[in-house]
Amino acid sequence: MTDNNQNLSYEPLPGQERYVAPLDETPLQDVDKVDESAPASSMWSDAWRTLRKNPLFIVSGILIVFIIFIALFPGVFTKIDPKYCNLDNSLAEPEAGHPFGYDFQGCDVFARTIYGTRTSLSVGLLTTIIVVVIGTLIGAVAGFFGGWVDAVLSRIIDIFYSIPFLLGAIVVLQMFRTSSSIWKVVFVLALFGWVSTARIARGSVMEAKNLEFNTASTALGSTPMRNLFRHIIPNALAPIIVIGTTSLGSFIVSEATLSFLGLGLPTTVVSWGGDISQAQVNLMTNPMVLFYPSVALAITVLSFIMMGDAVKDALDPKSRTA
Repeated sequence: MTDNNQNLSYEPLPGQERYVAPLDETPLQDVDKVDESAPASSMWSDAWRTLRKNPLFIVSGILIVFIIFIALFPGVFTKIDPKYCNLDNSLAEPEAGHPFGYDFQGCDVFARTIYGTRTSLSVGLLTTIIVVVIGTLIGAVAGFFGGWVDAVLSRIIDIFYSIPFLLGAIVVLQMFRTSSSIWKVVFVLALFGWVSTARIARGSVMEAKNLEFNTASTALGSTPMRNLFRHIIPNALAPIIVIGTTSLGSFIVSEATLSFLGLGLPTTVVSWGGDISQAQVNLMTNPMVLFYPSVALAITVLSFIMMGDAVKDALDPKSRTA
C-alpha cells in the first residue's frame, strides 16, 4: 500500500528550468530602500508642496497679503482723512502728499482708495464665511442622508439657483434702503450666494460617504452625525475651499456693483464701488478719478481668482498628475 504522506520529488523536464534574476537587476532593491517609518503624506501636505512651487500662488499670495495689510493698517500709507473734502480742490491735479489728485467733491483720491480697501475686503470676507458655512451644512446634509431630505433641500437649492443673483439682491436691498449698515449688503449677498457652495458640497459629500473610511468608521460603532462632521466633511473640503476662494472676489465685485447702482453701501461709507459711481460723471473730463479705485478693485479680484486657480490645481489630483 502506498503512503499518501510520502514526499514526492519533482524533477523538471528539459526546458522547464527556473531562472532567477540577480537582485541588482530587479526593483526589489528599491523596495528595500523605502523608509516605512516615515509618516504617510496627506492630501493637504501634498497640496502645500505643490502650491509652494506654483508661481501663480506665490504672486497672488503676495498681493493678497499686501491688500490685507492695507485694509488692516491704512494709516501706514496715508494720514489724510478720506471723508475730509474741500470744494476748492475739486478735480485738482496730483501734488505732493496727494499722488492721485482730488475727486469732484475735493476729497483725496489716494486716501479714499486706501481706506476703501477695508470696506470692500470686509464685505467680501464676511459674505464668504457665511456662504461657506451655510452652503456646506445644507449641501452636506442633503448629500449624506439622501432620500426625502435630499429631495427637499435640493428643491430649495434649485429655487434659489433659479433667481438671478444681482437681480435678487437689488430687489431685496430696495426694502432696506434706509439702513446704513454694511451688514445688509453682507446678508443679502449671502442670501443668494450660498447656492453654488451647497451644490458643490452635496456632490463632494455624496462621493466621500461611499469611501472605505466611512464604512470602517460605521463598523466600529460611530454614529452617522459623527461620521458626517468628523470624517466626511473634512474629506470633502477641497472643492469647497476652491469655490470659496474664487467666490470671495465675486462678492467684492457684487458689492461694488450694488454700491455703483446706489443700492449697496451708504454714501457715508468709503468704498470703491461708491467712488466709481461718483466718478462716472467726470469720465470724459477727468478719467483718472475713476481709474484708481477701478484698478484697486480689479487687482484685488484678480488676486483672489488667481489664488483660487492655484488652490484648485493643488487640490485636484488629476491636475497635479498632469
